[in-house]
Amino acid sequence: MMQNDSTRRGFLKTSTIAATGAALSSSVARTAHAAGSDEIRFVVVGCGGRGTGAAMQIMNTKGNTKLVAVADAFGDKAERSIKSLANKHKDKVDVPKERIFTGLDAYKQAIDVDCDLVVIATPPGFKPQQFEYAVNKGRHIFMEKPVAVDAPGVRRVLKSVEESKKKNLMVGIGLQRRHEPQYIETIDRIHNGAIGDIIAQRVYWNGGGIWYRPKTEGQSEMAFQCNNWYHFNWICGDQICEQHIHNLDVGCWVKGSYPVECNGMGGREMRMGGDATKSQIFDHTFCEYTFSDGTKMFSQGRHLAGSWTHVGEAVHGSKGTADPSGSITGPNAWKFEGQRLNGHQQEQHDLIEALMAGEIYNEGEYGAKSTFTAILGREACYSGKVVQWDQLLAEGKDLCPGIDEYTIDSVPPTVPGEDGKYPHPVPGKYSPFA
Repeated sequence: MMQNDSTRRGFLKTSTIAATGAALSSSVARTAHAAGSDEIRFVVVGCGGRGTGAAMQIMNTKGNTKLVAVADAFGDKAERSIKSLANKHKDKVDVPKERIFTGLDAYKQAIDVDCDLVVIATPPGFKPQQFEYAVNKGRHIFMEKPVAVDAPGVRRVLKSVEESKKKNLMVGIGLQRRHEPQYIETIDRIHNGAIGDIIAQRVYWNGGGIWYRPKTEGQSEMAFQCNNWYHFNWICGDQICEQHIHNLDVGCWVKGSYPVECNGMGGREMRMGGDATKSQIFDHTFCEYTFSDGTKMFSQGRHLAGSWTHVGEAVHGSKGTADPSGSITGPNAWKFEGQRLNGHQQEQHDLIEALMAGEIYNEGEYGAKSTFTAILGREACYSGKVVQWDQLLAEGKDLCPGIDEYTIDSVPPTVPGEDGKYPHPVPGKYSPFA
């Protein structure tokens, strides 16, 4: 333990300013970064692309940061992550072998290490328990989106968010558009009436396919599914949660509220070449979200090779239209001409700068509610029915019961049938409720 540990903790955990993420991001001048002599010790739970990326971006800030432990289901992935980070920031990596933890419960050992900040970048099915544990330990947290895969997980996260506020803990969520000046300024103009009343919105995440990792000899079913987490609903939440959440979050940010109901449709036209033995998730979804004032948000999400690809948002108002990423048409036409910053990097500049200044903000509530917006859409598409926000949040099914006790050798909550195929939702027959 560092000799100045009590001083460092006092500096990092004493806040004289209680600011929300939205308030902190109100300025578009994003050039000042963290600078200070007190060290921020952080750990990473989940050493895949986003965990490694977030760690690198934390080290790229001007804060005095040091990685002191990692946790991952797979030891080789953890070691590759450390090697990659040390190649660029050797002086900011202090992770001896005894602080490399592996297994599905490794997050506890990593979070127990003397640290200030926990980065949670595991598959979303595991995040509620890990977030809860970090909050209980009094750690500041950066957690990637989405934060859960089902209603019980969202409820668990929301409960932990309330506890984090009581403890004055920093909670950053990886919905990085909220830290990008082009989005911040455009949406501020929308909120100030630049396009009049919002009539409708369109949001898209239309792309091609995703990766797949064949099962290896001797690999347990749980290990196979964790290694292919994007293909199993209990651990990823489907494409609408894992990727399209960004656009849905923007739509809810623009609206300043969350939908009360949703209907939708979707299916598995091309998923893994139509081979149902390899994946559970849909490859296309379309949702019609309804807000309490009756306005709509229309959503498209897909993984269809050879089709139109588009990731973005559009807002239709009574006096014009807007692309929230930087332009407005109509009487108040405008185009963002400032510097377009990398959102992944900027959210870490913001987080570390705020920690060094003792300015604690908490993005946990909108992280959970935007996640649930995606879950609402998924369940509407899976069931083919109109699904109500309040009912689903209260009664939605648990996709991963007993997840706190899972090990790499446990039987996962979904397994292939006698025909070797994994079960998948069938609209008209699937029920979103427990």
